[in-house]
Amino acid sequence: MKLLIFGYGYTARHLVSEMNPAPGDVRVTTRSADKAAQLEAEGLTARVFPGTDMAADLHWATHVLITAGPEDGHDPVLAHARDAIVAAADGLVWVGYLSTTGVYGDHSGGWVDEETPLTPSTARGRARVAAEGEWQALFHAHGLPLHIFRLAGIYGPGRGPFAKVREGTARRIVKPGQVFSRIHVEDIAQVLIASMAHPQAGAVYNLCDDDPAPPQDVIAHAAELLGLPVPPEVPHDEAELSPMARSFYAESKRVDNRRMKEELGIRLRYPDYRAGLAALLSADGA
Repeated sequence: MKLLIFGYGYTARHLVSEMNPAPGDVRVTTRSADKAAQLEAEGLTARVFPGTDMAADLHWATHVLITAGPEDGHDPVLAHARDAIVAAADGLVWVGYLSTTGVYGDHSGGWVDEETPLTPSTARGRARVAAEGEWQALFHAHGLPLHIFRLAGIYGPGRGPFAKVREGTARRIVKPGQVFSRIHVEDIAQVLIASMAHPQAGAVYNLCDDDPAPPQDVIAHAAELLGLPVPPEVPHDEAELSPMARSFYAESKRVDNRRMKEELGIRLRYPDYRAGLAALLSADGA
């Protein structure tokens, strides 16, 4: 396997750590020369992208992962490397695109699966639907071995609620009926590895755990694990939220994950936030 990753961020780092590849078997892109030099020092082959012709890297690769999200409503990888991707399509075994469950929009707490119509209610969700469509067009027109992964809210090392609870800055924002699905980054990694091992071009998978839950319950449980007071509730209508946070609260749904389990044989390491938070706290040494 020769893996090329467009966008080497949080999820991609955990994937590579989980894979433990041989030196030289992973190439990644980053936006800055300084970051590229840092990644090279870590033993990775790094390209500055946009700005580098990726044709040779795409012909080298057997597997390609796209983690970069839309920019100004367009997919940045296709904006700069579409022709090179099409030219390399016949030599690729697997292409993975990381999308979001935000493509489904608001379902008032109801269940969605991969066959649910895409009715995003936010600009971010609409941009993801457009990007998915662009990638799927290459699958249909050029046989690109595309796999789409719709990720729920990602948490994991360095992305848990404990720091804010300890600092006293955590908020239990309550919006009646609101539920989110989430997934531990290690479970994302195991799904991607399983898919690479068993490609099914054209497949779409929801990636989430088994327990969609109100966000205030997660904060409360984190506080209880730390033995600290549970932060008081803040009504959603009174909370000051960033545009990103407000977009999350604009949608409520429960995401079905049966397809990833049945088709890829996935057994979640962290089937709910309780298991995930306990593992994070244990690893933190607290």
